[in-house]
Amino acid sequence: MQEKVVEKIEEVVTENIWGTIKDFLDLGVHFGEGESRIDLTVGVILTLIFVLFVVKFILKYIRKFFTRKMEETDKLKFISAFKFFNYVVYIIVFFVIISMTGINITPFLAASAALLVGLGLALQDLFQDIIGGIFIILDKSLLVGDVIEVEGKVGKVLEIKLRTTRAITRDDKIIIIPNHILIRNSIYNYTQNRKTTREHVAVGVAYGSDTNKVKELLLKSLNKQSSVLKTPKPYVTFEDFGDSALLFHVNFYINDSFKVPRLRSEVRFTIDRIFRENNITIPFPQRDVHYYPNSKES
Repeated sequence: MQEKVVEKIEEVVTENIWGTIKDFLDLGVHFGEGESRIDLTVGVILTLIFVLFVVKFILKYIRKFFTRKMEETDKLKFISAFKFFNYVVYIIVFFVIISMTGINITPFLAASAALLVGLGLALQDLFQDIIGGIFIILDKSLLVGDVIEVEGKVGKVLEIKLRTTRAITRDDKIIIIPNHILIRNSIYNYTQNRKTTREHVAVGVAYGSDTNKVKELLLKSLNKQSSVLKTPKPYVTFEDFGDSALLFHVNFYINDSFKVPRLRSEVRFTIDRIFRENNITIPFPQRDVHYYPNSKES
């Protein structure tokens, strides 16, 4: 009998506690009646705070997961891009929570959809650039310091931003490249695989020249070029028998392909001097013109 009384008391106390908590959570402002009733209560506010806290924790964990192996520069860029994703998630959570209060969010969604469509069309290139920047940062297809060729222009990458990439050309001019171009078009990356690149200088010599002597002189023209690597060794290729000349390439390796135009110029100066000293002729194109004067009939 005594045990039943205790159980009854505990049951009443529990019901009173839950009833008190429920009454506290139901405190708030109520608008309208029936299906159009809107409840803005303590429970809804606490739920909103709790859900936002959980979402913030999850987003923070996702950010740390993706940036755990990134360098500091890439990490800062990813965090900047990730903020855009955060805003989208928070907006979705906000609409879900306010729908729990009984507010009809359909008009908001319809207006938002129309607004987003308009913005999407107007800012299409901007969104493509942002997505392109995110992909470049994540897959590291392009790094600061890379020498690239885009649309016929060669430049060294100075900075990769969320929307654009800045590079400096060989004539010291800054080129600003929208990121969507870098992921949509094919680009040459001279230094992605390694810093060493192979370059060449083409030259033609007159028919009848000593080809072995030409090979020796071409290799000699590289001896005083400090930028040319000793390993791998330079070499000469006999490319073809041209219309007016024997065509050769002197091939060499360097560590800084960004400065190759100046180096090629210096090599050409040296080749011209050495060929003159050794009586090797660089011919100019020749054409034979045959003139047949019209004979007048007598």
